[in-house]
Amino acid sequence: MGSWKIRDEKNTSTRDEIISRTGRTATIHVSDLANQESVKRIIPTIARSGRGMDILLNCAGVQRRHPSESFPDDDWDEVLQVNLTSVFTLCREFGAYILSRDAASFQSGRRGTIINVASLLSFQGGITVPAYAASKGGVAQLTKALSNEWMSKGISVNAIAPGYINTDMNTELMDNPERNSAILARIPAGRWGIPDDFKGVVVFLASEASSYVSGEIICVDGGWMGR
Repeated sequence: MGSWKIRDEKNTSTRDEIISRTGRTATIHVSDLANQESVKRIIPTIARSGRGMDILLNCAGVQRRHPSESFPDDDWDEVLQVNLTSVFTLCREFGAYILSRDAASFQSGRRGTIINVASLLSFQGGITVPAYAASKGGVAQLTKALSNEWMSKGISVNAIAPGYINTDMNTELMDNPERNSAILARIPAGRWGIPDDFKGVVVFLASEASSYVSGEIICVDGGWMGR
């Protein structure tokens, strides 16, 4: 039996291949997370389609680098909107949707789960990324705040804090020999992370195996935070 997966994505170049390979069925809802009115429509639109929702994974993000003394307002606003405000909005609407459903319709005491993506900069300040650090610090605290309210109502809320991952967002760091060497020297695993490193923790947090886990910020960083 297939299942429905709701994603928000603009890059659909590999979509059909991924869906075919996993043997699943997917409904794609495209939204601009930099536009708050667009964000507000995501959960209600999916709910009206009749597709059930019980897992929310907030994994979109942007980063802008400037010295703090010259950080542009527009870049600050964009980063906070995409990385934090949209996360809160989606959590709020998803939580309201879950809580509006009859508790008897759920097979266990767990009604839904939210997985947010935080960052090492939820704990550290970074360099020339004040907006990103502020937004990811906010995601970590938001995760705890929502867990305090909703875990007793059957909604677990956790976050994953990625370390230094080989993605387009980090191309500038990886291409800087000095920064790249310094980063690798601190990672006990001795390498940059890759997207596949997150499969286990995401499946765990989405499954019943984590039904007693909430309010946690789980680092997936090759041991970085242990140093």
